Amino acid sequence: MIGLMHFLVLAGIVFTIGLLGMVLNRNNLIAILMCLELMLLAININFVAIDRYLDLVDGQIMVFFILAIAAAEAAIGLAIFIVLYQRYASIETEKFAQLKG
Repeated sequence: MIGLMHFLVLAGIVFTIGLLGMVLNRNNLIAILMCLELMLLAININFVAIDRYLDLVDGQIMVFFILAIAAAEAAIGLAIFIVLYQRYASIETEKFAQLKG
């Protein structure tokens, strides 16, 4: 039977993959955005698993808020990527040093 610990370990692995992806890959903005989404997914897994274990719905409500924030973050992030790609013809982070004011 799959218990709470299995879900918590899975969420820990997914969060670690996302964190390592953000730390090790600082060049590609799309990869950084995808790693951030993985980290948010791991948080959602934790909320749902703990709520299922405790027979509550509070964490599941929080998951809806996190999903809304993730969707808004993805939409805004992709819009910024499109504008930056049109201006610099690249999405590598080293090319954006000129944006510092």
